[in-house]
Amino acid sequence: MVEGAVFGPPFSFGAGSAKVETSSLEHAPQLPMNKVFDIAVIGGGVVGLAILRFLALAGQRAVLLERGPDILSGASKGNSALLHTGFDAPPGSLELSCMKEGRAEYLAIRERLNLPLLETSALVVAWSEEERAKLATIAAKAATNGIDDVHELSRAELAAAEPRLSPEALAALRVPGEHVIDPWSAPLAYGHQAIAHGAEIRRNCEVTGGEFRRGYWRLKAGGEEVAARIVVNAAGNFGDLVEAMARQPTFRILPRRGQFIVFDKPAHDLVGAIILPVPTARTKGVVLFRTIFGNLAIGPTAEDVEEREVAACDGETLDRLRVRAIAMVPALAGIGINAIYAGLRPASERSDYIIEALPKQNWITVAGIRSTGLTSALGIARHVGRLHDAHFGTLTPREPSSWTPVANLAEHLPRPYATGGSIICHC
Repeated sequence: MVEGAVFGPPFSFGAGSAKVETSSLEHAPQLPMNKVFDIAVIGGGVVGLAILRFLALAGQRAVLLERGPDILSGASKGNSALLHTGFDAPPGSLELSCMKEGRAEYLAIRERLNLPLLETSALVVAWSEEERAKLATIAAKAATNGIDDVHELSRAELAAAEPRLSPEALAALRVPGEHVIDPWSAPLAYGHQAIAHGAEIRRNCEVTGGEFRRGYWRLKAGGEEVAARIVVNAAGNFGDLVEAMARQPTFRILPRRGQFIVFDKPAHDLVGAIILPVPTARTKGVVLFRTIFGNLAIGPTAEDVEEREVAACDGETLDRLRVRAIAMVPALAGIGINAIYAGLRPASERSDYIIEALPKQNWITVAGIRSTGLTSALGIARHVGRLHDAHFGTLTPREPSSWTPVANLAEHLPRPYATGGSIICHC
């Protein structure tokens, strides 16, 4: 890429998107530096918000540009809300290191931000002799990854621990450190803390083109021009399309749809732990898990789709998902469904996260962040900081001066506003 070239990706991010127009940028005058952000983060999911928080704490003048009407409008709005240990991640992977670092920081800051934690543990359940034979390999991988408290349960021990689980379950691995968190309050808290330390968040602000000239980017975003020295591409399902502004993309985002069923609240106490399947090379599989809001849910499916924006549910898949849930916990047959939802996670053709700096383009790529992104977000932000240190100058994050706690939505924590009242009208 040559500085001074004008870049406008030959695509539309979604229906109704403005066409890329770069001529007004090409001949624009030099901007005064006090109108240039240090860094622009493209994408307002949990990863983008964690990066924004890190940059704000490091004293950077940072702005986040989100194409949707609110934060968490994309991949982050439809996940299983698990806080992972990394026990089954590829050893030595960037994903594993970001998960471990992100998890540690979440646990360190969560009480000051009032972020809930449902300490459930997880059980990797074997439903066949073939799966049972794989449990030792999974335990060995966990030990390689530094998770040394994983242990196997016999059929009898599993039945005692989870009496409502189908007797077809043969054995399991218990992973004590796997927990459930709130997928909404965590990124909301990151955003609040970023704003409190000087960052900006702009919604309905789709980036449709840009120019890199004289050492900074001029982005067409939300009908306006946003100038920044450095761009961080955290655009999720649109990551490869946004990447085309900086270079010919070296990766492809392959959206993977995951559908979920949420059972009514009487289902919540049918299981205590997160029930995981023996994973495959392609996916972690369908999980049965309690939610922070007092329900029991199952999902996600793993369906490769072309759609990047609309995560639709379909009845046939949901029927199969319900049958799967009942096979795992037969008592679910008599419990109604409270809600259904779906998410699109930004998988790629690579087996690991794609986080790299392009020094000549003043650009940092953060892409291919799949279902573990909620756990990894704070760790990814720290890794982005290290890339900045190596290529663009040292950042020194300071201790936050503002800790604004988020409102509690967790069912297992005190909620005075949720106490019963008198019904005065049934209309």
